[in-house]
Amino acid sequence: MNNTQIANRDDRLLRQYDYEDTWVLAADLPVDDDSVEYDTIGETLILVIDEAGEVSETELDLPGPDADVTVNNGVLTVEVAK
Repeated sequence: MNNTQIANRDDRLLRQYDYEDTWVLAADLPVDDDSVEYDTIGETLILVIDEAGEVSETELDLPGPDADVTVNNGVLTVEVAK
């Protein structure tokens, strides 16, 4: 397993795990779950965050299709089977 961890200036964490059969990304988001929308198209995750009326959109390249995406208690988790 390979593990990458990044913290930004607000101490928000982004962790990436690369297991033998699964790739996992976990990100600490600065908003409530209801403020997050996401969709996957092929190998791209589109993440939209509405924070107090200020909307930001981010696209992430995934290592494969058929990602399992969840948001729970402000943590975005993306799992992709290899």
